[in-house]
Amino acid sequence: MNKKRIGILGSTGSIGRSTLEIVRRFPDRFEVVSLAAGRNVTMLRDQINEFRPCVVSVMDAEPADALDRLLDGAPFRPQILHGEEGYRCVAAHPDAHVVVSAMVGAAGLLPTLAAIEAGKTLALANKETLVVAGEIVMSLAARKGVAILPVDSEHSAIFQCLQGNHRSALRRILLTASGGPFFRCGSDELCRVTPEAALRHPNWSMGRKITIDSATLMNKGLEVIEATWLFGAPVDQISVHIHPESIIHSMVEYIDGSVIAQLGIPDMKLPIAYALSYPERLPVEAPPLDLFGVGKLSFFQPDEDRFPCLRLAYEACRKGATFPAVLNAANEVAVSAFLEGRIGFMQIPRLIGSVMSTHHTVAETLTLEAVLEADRQAREEAERMAAELALERQA
Repeated sequence: MNKKRIGILGSTGSIGRSTLEIVRRFPDRFEVVSLAAGRNVTMLRDQINEFRPCVVSVMDAEPADALDRLLDGAPFRPQILHGEEGYRCVAAHPDAHVVVSAMVGAAGLLPTLAAIEAGKTLALANKETLVVAGEIVMSLAARKGVAILPVDSEHSAIFQCLQGNHRSALRRILLTASGGPFFRCGSDELCRVTPEAALRHPNWSMGRKITIDSATLMNKGLEVIEATWLFGAPVDQISVHIHPESIIHSMVEYIDGSVIAQLGIPDMKLPIAYALSYPERLPVEAPPLDLFGVGKLSFFQPDEDRFPCLRLAYEACRKGATFPAVLNAANEVAVSAFLEGRIGFMQIPRLIGSVMSTHHTVAETLTLEAVLEADRQAREEAERMAAELALERQA
């Protein structure tokens, strides 16, 4: 059996580490040829020693030099690159069959486009890529004949539920959400949420940014936008349902009234393995789903008054053009400001809404340049507003 050769964008993050765990479990099926990380060069060194990629890239020259020193005298040394060009080289490595796009935030857009341009099968975990530039990404993938396989548990579930059925028979997509740690909290309690509390997700082990997005329900809003592009569904055919047990990862409803759901334990290695092995399935060593042990599956309607990020995401999706890019940029700044203690939890949606209200220059033709410019302007405005909110909070 020929091995699938894998490139990973974001190898030291949660998804990247889980991907490497799948490679570790199935060495006869997968081989790593390229890795991209940020600044965690100690972990990257360990990954290099174990998986021996041909090329690696980090954020900039400083961690590249640090990695070079860490590998001094090592029996194996890959090519070490850095910056935007380095990430593109990792994504477009000629030996890679599949590229796992798992970088955090809009930073994953350009490397992901490079992977598509090079004709690589894309295992997509970076939802911001489609949020920011879905039209551009899907158009390029169609031209290049590139398959995009979703890694997010919800989109993997939808993808699996659609297998063997005609898209014309689809009535609705039902995205499930854990609700995060605060969906039962009142408005007063939400105003007092700390970063430490928000990072304690009840079901999933994820990176810091996505964990905060889960707590605000912005993560679900971004997934709604992503689903419109992945599955060609209008936004009004996509609904969000709070499901605290995180056992049903999403559902689809067909025009005959049938609803098909994908169930499983909350473990990201399962959708990662499916994306890497598609159309086959791997015998991943995960605990079996015990529905008798679970006991019940409950569902609640999201409260957009207490969690306005979801409403803002639907609004950006309906407006289209560069509004989703503005939403995403403002959210990334707001989450960073919250984690740094500069703004409060409920100031996150306030900041995002304010930035969206200032966005008036909408490109008639959506180009990559227009998206990047909207992203830049939104980040500048968001940083300015974050500073104002920080002063207001201190007063």
